[in-house]
Amino acid sequence: MIRRGLRDRLRRRVGAVLVDGFFESAARLGRLHPLARPERHGVEVIRDIPYRATGSPAHRLDVWRPRDRAGLLPCVLYLHGGGFRILSKDSHWIMGLAFARRGYVVLMPNYRLAPAHPFPAAPEDAAAAWSWLLREAPRYGGDPSRVIVAGESAGANLATVLAVSACWSRPEPYARLVYETGVVPRAVVAACGLLQVSDPDRFARRKPHLPAWLRDRIDEVHDAYLARSRAEMRDLADPLCILERAGPPDRPLPPFFAPVGTADPLLDDTRRLAEALRVRGVPGEARYYPGEAHAFHAFVARRAARRCWLDTYRFLDAHCPPVAASDCDFAKQNEPAATG
Repeated sequence: MIRRGLRDRLRRRVGAVLVDGFFESAARLGRLHPLARPERHGVEVIRDIPYRATGSPAHRLDVWRPRDRAGLLPCVLYLHGGGFRILSKDSHWIMGLAFARRGYVVLMPNYRLAPAHPFPAAPEDAAAAWSWLLREAPRYGGDPSRVIVAGESAGANLATVLAVSACWSRPEPYARLVYETGVVPRAVVAACGLLQVSDPDRFARRKPHLPAWLRDRIDEVHDAYLARSRAEMRDLADPLCILERAGPPDRPLPPFFAPVGTADPLLDDTRRLAEALRVRGVPGEARYYPGEAHAFHAFVARRAARRCWLDTYRFLDAHCPPVAASDCDFAKQNEPAATG
């Protein structure tokens, strides 16, 4: 038994190094591609703007925006993924470039990471970034009355937390901060979301042959993010459960776009999200991409990734377009390209 425990811990440690290293290395290598340079796409970046007065790098954000602008543009608040443990605004440069290239002002914050900063540090920081955006976006060319919240994986969780906090009056101080702004996002993009952090064993119950290394990755998110939080205070670690079980919201929920690959181990959370929104009568669209893995849309050289970005843009065009609907030339010029 002791030997098995040591073997399991070693497997988890090695798996974490390999998986974490893969995503971090892919982001760094992608930035070396000539087409990754923002100026090639008419985009400029303002880096490391503090959104909380702590002096911590965890409380800085980048603004990605079109270089040529006329008036205030709608905003995307993009919350990066990484299992609440790894990655940053810098690793997710492709997301800032993709939305800014389309015509949005994109605000990409860092936030505090587990296990050093477990729940609720991440949603506290997401709420602070939301509040900062609504105050400061006009200084950077953004329209605070037209805001999309977006993210993938853990970032999709945080984007959904913001939507829930904007629509239900809740007791958590950070949720109250969002609610009291009186602003509801125009749309939510929740890509391949881990929308319930509790009960990580649910994935293995649905798929008993889920590989051990995948179970380890899901377990380590739960352990790092929730290990030091009180069970009765964890509701907003599981925003999907709120959408499934809570009473009517105080304000109408925004429309959701939820893309995911069918080979993603987190696929069931998107299916549940789609059903919860359907039951509530919330406009939404879940898109399933055959055979694609977790966060596939970040690898934009892939055909399915480009398809996903086109689907995302078309959904947002219906709910919070970056330009007037008649400005067809701009839209054609800003279709996704293989930039990484």
